[in-house]
Amino acid sequence: MRIRLLAVGTRMPGWVTEGVEEYRKRLPRDFAMEVEEIAPGQRGKNADTARAVALEAKRIRERLRGDELTVALEVDGKSWSTEQLAREAETWRHEGRDVVLLVGGPDGLAPELSAAADRRWSLSPLTLPHPLVRVILAEQLYRAWTLMVGHPYHR
Repeated sequence: MRIRLLAVGTRMPGWVTEGVEEYRKRLPRDFAMEVEEIAPGQRGKNADTARAVALEAKRIRERLRGDELTVALEVDGKSWSTEQLAREAETWRHEGRDVVLLVGGPDGLAPELSAAADRRWSLSPLTLPHPLVRVILAEQLYRAWTLMVGHPYHR
């Protein structure tokens, strides 16, 4: 199983890249995570936010393969404990499908992307900065994998 993270935003700070890479390299090949950055829509003083979100949605849709299980990260999605995430990931593995995680830009995902997702997952009811979300996701996927295989990391 492969996990792709499609995240709106480019040129992340070094600490984000290093944090994500630290957990990515710990994951085995059969539970690998890839990060694909999506260019954000134009934002600024007079920018049309709806247009920016629509452009981001178009760019995300262009990267979707159609055969993957799609998980939209949403503040109002279902909250999972680490143990629940490990059970979800085990289900994903048994289904034999790759997984794509969708992280929107500053204004979130387009409603149609969220509605079309197979699952909607909330990391927290807090609003988290998008760079931090990448690191949290990588660490939690690693932690879930350690639970699945009985590794002592999760204590």
